[in-house]
Amino acid sequence: MNKDEDKKQSLLPPAPRPIALRRDPPADSQQRKRSSLEGVPSPFGYPIEIGSSFLPPPPARSSDQVPIPGMLPEGDDRRLLQSLGGPAPPLPANLLHAGEIVPSRAPAGLKCDEPKLENIVSTVNFDCELDLRKIALHARNAEYNPKRFAAVIMRIRDPKTTALIFRSGKMVCTGAKSEQDSETAARKYAKMIKKLGFNVKFKEFTIQNIVGSCNVKFAINLETLQVDHQKFCTYDPEIFPGLIYRMEKPRIVLLIFCSGKVVLTGAKKREQLSEAFNKIHPVLKRCQKKDTVLKP
Repeated sequence: MNKDEDKKQSLLPPAPRPIALRRDPPADSQQRKRSSLEGVPSPFGYPIEIGSSFLPPPPARSSDQVPIPGMLPEGDDRRLLQSLGGPAPPLPANLLHAGEIVPSRAPAGLKCDEPKLENIVSTVNFDCELDLRKIALHARNAEYNPKRFAAVIMRIRDPKTTALIFRSGKMVCTGAKSEQDSETAARKYAKMIKKLGFNVKFKEFTIQNIVGSCNVKFAINLETLQVDHQKFCTYDPEIFPGLIYRMEKPRIVLLIFCSGKVVLTGAKKREQLSEAFNKIHPVLKRCQKKDTVLKP
């Protein structure tokens, strides 16, 4: 008898699970939420009822209506996010309305960089014969491998520079960021060599090359630039990605890249870099790519 009852109970469908009823949040939590949102401006021009799941569409905007500062009118999600006091996600800088693309331009207040000094190469004559092996053995931070290069390579940290010292007494100093740092480094190298017993003199200090760089803050069409200035340009993207522009006056060589970066080299004075940049900037502006926006 018990077996028959157990068999009947096993054939019965399982009892339904209890349904969890949705409970409204306490009134005090709604009151706290309402008080935290008091004073938040609404993009619709009238207050929004907190807790409602439906937001009516905003009224049609007339052409003479002045936009609210800091409010972007595209998208209900952006309006809702701003009405709740949160920051609206930024729109792309080159999109004014959906599907409308405008020519690129630098953001307001963003100006082109002036040429910044990156490297200065100078030479000096010590006016004496030097024993490179002795210098490499006794001087600090010096290396000499005559099979690879016929000069001693010496480095100092302040100012951070590298010197190439030759047997004839000539020295090349590179890596300085200013003319004064280059001369200071050259005198430090001369003092270090003089301590080793050589009759060193400091003569004929000359700035041989100044290298600078800058950013015009817009993309450049290098193909157009090459066509317009064939006499001065060399451009082969399969060999080198930049365009080589040889300016005649002043005699400066510019490496121009499509990203807007420009490297200027060959100057003897700092003023020549500024002069060359002021001449090439209007040319690059005419070759600016359209429908592109670069990061500052």
